[in-house]
Amino acid sequence: MLSTLSQCEFSMGKTLLVYDMNLREMENYEKIYKEIECSIAGAHEKIAECKKQILQAKRIRKNRQEYDALAKVIQHHPDRHETLKELEALGKELEHLSHIKESVEDKLELRRKQFHVLLSTIHELQQTLENDEKLSEVEEAQETSMEVDPKP
Repeated sequence: MLSTLSQCEFSMGKTLLVYDMNLREMENYEKIYKEIECSIAGAHEKIAECKKQILQAKRIRKNRQEYDALAKVIQHHPDRHETLKELEALGKELEHLSHIKESVEDKLELRRKQFHVLLSTIHELQQTLENDEKLSEVEEAQETSMEVDPKP
């Protein structure tokens, strides 16, 4: 009976130890569970931060691509110094052509005046010739009438 009792006590002691061990294991598991929850929360925060960084990186990349596209467009155009030189040369050429135009217009106006004088002279000459013709016709008519009517 003592041996049974000692076996029961041993069994009870063993059960008590297993119970204590189970309690400590549960505490340990709860501690690990809390650590895992903290790790998960930290991971969620890191993920959110990484998403923000990705969005910022995408925005920066987009801006760089736009900048590169604009830089390529700008490279196709001449620089300001060359453009100013071209503008200056075109201004001089325009001024020169304006002078040529003015001289051609002056020459054209002179030719118009000369042509007008020429036409006026031709018209006067025609008038003179017509008057001479009329005079000669009148003289001829008078001569023919004198020949027909001799007056004594």
